[in-house]
Amino acid sequence: MWRVFRPDSIAVLEDRRARKSLARYFAVMEGRLPARFLVSKHVPVSVKLSVSDEELWSAHERGLKEFRKLLANVDSGRVKLEDVKLEDVKKPGVSLLDLKVKLARRILKSCHFCERRCGVDRTAGKRGVCGVGERSRMASEFMHYGEESVLVPSYTIFFAGCTFHCQFCQNWDISQFPDSGVEVSQQTLARLIEEAQKDGARNVNFVGGEPTPNLHTILETLNECKVSIPSIFNSNMYCSMEAMELLFGVTDVYLTDFKYGSNECALRYSKVPNYFEVVARNHRLAFADAELIIRHLVLPANLECCTRPVLEWVVRNLGGMVRTNVMNQYRAEAMAYNYPEISRRLTAAEFEKALEIARDVGLQNLEP
Repeated sequence: MWRVFRPDSIAVLEDRRARKSLARYFAVMEGRLPARFLVSKHVPVSVKLSVSDEELWSAHERGLKEFRKLLANVDSGRVKLEDVKLEDVKKPGVSLLDLKVKLARRILKSCHFCERRCGVDRTAGKRGVCGVGERSRMASEFMHYGEESVLVPSYTIFFAGCTFHCQFCQNWDISQFPDSGVEVSQQTLARLIEEAQKDGARNVNFVGGEPTPNLHTILETLNECKVSIPSIFNSNMYCSMEAMELLFGVTDVYLTDFKYGSNECALRYSKVPNYFEVVARNHRLAFADAELIIRHLVLPANLECCTRPVLEWVVRNLGGMVRTNVMNQYRAEAMAYNYPEISRRLTAAEFEKALEIARDVGLQNLEP
């Protein structure tokens, strides 16, 4: 039984546009289709996990092709997932998800989960820009009732640490303090997710901070998880190509943060280089892989340099029907007061202008 306290989270179940853009998510949430990570568990790969990185990535590419075939058959009703037994195909069975876990573990030795590509050996106790060690730390976990209507209630896992240094971050105590929270095992997280689903969670929502440095833990957790629940990757989308490939086939919805239309603004406010090229690329990849909900946080005095180009790009590259949340939640937090132009709340006129831009560029599926 879903326990929801927001009327819009019930009304969205009848929202035609939401159902069209997030059709598979609804099917998983309502128990009509299995979560994508469960499908990945049923895809056998013919490779020994001890071989070279190059051989593992080649096997991963082949496995993704088989995943897409199996997913199409499952979604069309031609194949029932419970009839596909990995052990019948290959003994001992190695699944596509097992392979993803192994590749993620390899990346930890020269970390490049994000496009900063620090290259540090996290298994040897070293840390890069995100500050996250080998063991993920969970800052908090709870049933979230403040997310987009289609997600509520969302079982949300907040990881400590972040690949960005957003000067206005509302979760500064989590994102910039990677030693906060507690170390958590994938087995514990999997059990928490299973219990949350019993308690009415529509999905599991991996966030932070930023989930990207914790991708190894997320994949291991999904490999341990025994229930079918939509997996939400709630990210700034500054992932490396390798991280994106590991996300393919396990993520049901990419809940993305597309803030900046200008590399200069990204560098000034989040201390991150080459923002637009990386994040735009990853939005294209995510859209080709699964379903998206795009968030755009409107910043004061940044409508023409950021809001307009971001929303124009979305329509031009992904279409007007992608679910989009134009957000007015900005408030000056953390270090924002060092930047006069963003050291204030967004005005009502600025937010109305942002919505006008969204309508003018052709976005048709806005979060109410």
